[in-house]
Amino acid sequence: MTSPDAARPVAAIALGFAAVSHHYGRLRALDAVTVSVAPGEVLCVVGPSGCGKSTLLRIAAGLEELQRGRVTIADRLVADPTFSQPPEQRGVGLLFQDYALFPHLSVLDNVSFGLRHLGAAPRRKRAAEVLEQVGMSGYTRAFPHTLSGGQQQRVALARALAPAPRLLLLDEPFSGLDTQLREQVRDDALRVVRASGAATVLVTHEPEEAMFMADRIAILRAGRLEQIGSAADLYDRPANGFVAGFFSSVNRLTGRITNGQIDTPLGPLIAPADAAEGSAVEVVIRPEALKLTLVGAGGSVVGGQVTAARLLGRTSLVDLTLLGGDGTVALRARVPGRFLPPVGSPVGIALDRIQTFVFPVETPTS
Repeated sequence: MTSPDAARPVAAIALGFAAVSHHYGRLRALDAVTVSVAPGEVLCVVGPSGCGKSTLLRIAAGLEELQRGRVTIADRLVADPTFSQPPEQRGVGLLFQDYALFPHLSVLDNVSFGLRHLGAAPRRKRAAEVLEQVGMSGYTRAFPHTLSGGQQQRVALARALAPAPRLLLLDEPFSGLDTQLREQVRDDALRVVRASGAATVLVTHEPEEAMFMADRIAILRAGRLEQIGSAADLYDRPANGFVAGFFSSVNRLTGRITNGQIDTPLGPLIAPADAAEGSAVEVVIRPEALKLTLVGAGGSVVGGQVTAARLLGRTSLVDLTLLGGDGTVALRARVPGRFLPPVGSPVGIALDRIQTFVFPVETPTS
């Protein structure tokens, strides 16, 4: 079936936020956020609870009045401080955590609800088509209460896709599902979303989910955009310690630049070229950057002692103490496969500097 809006020209920017700020009383939810989404792109917005993720989505949908900045959809202004286009006129598909299916309507009627501008026959045909896409064609006569959580999520996605929107807004759509089901439904949803060609903004608090689904990831903290880029950009080239630590637990050390380097219990590190001599820095070390060997196995450069070791399937998590000049330093390493030395075992530690980052010590902000 041809998309209802296929004849319209493709916009240069499917969704644009320009210096968007929002407050709830004295609480700053968003602080001058500027970001755009290209047609067909999947952008994941991540960050800790209360960082402004859902507020950004609600402003895009028109469910929250814009206080400062501009919002455009398909290169058209939909909101500024003096104007707000109603949500139903923005042409977006919405999918939220609770799915919001109508309990008194069948699956087919739920999906066709937003197609009332079509005649009865085209409406049912389009609804059946998207239900087929999400694997729910056999449930057209069922009611929401008879479906599992994963099935309800698929129906809600079909309803969002039914009007063939060029922009999809998804707010934590998989968080109510158990881990195994979430992975399956997420995989299927990504396939359907990609096939639709819609630009998509997905809010999630799961870093791994964002890395799996997104073309680009935007990281928010306290309403501010910390960094935006591909998963590889953010993981390999984080802008600061917060971004570096968002995708996994990390080890953090502090130091000071002396003669162009930082002395650490794991050995000296070269200071960033733009860092000032004598300035305080934070050293962020990913657990997988610590390469452990049993003492006597060779290749060790620094010694430590195991305090705990746990098998996590494909990797082992090892806690250890490192005796540095200022006392005992606690570290955590992630080792491929099974590596479970007894508590108290001496180990050698080599540092992978590619997965070690140095940042200026951040000044607390309000």
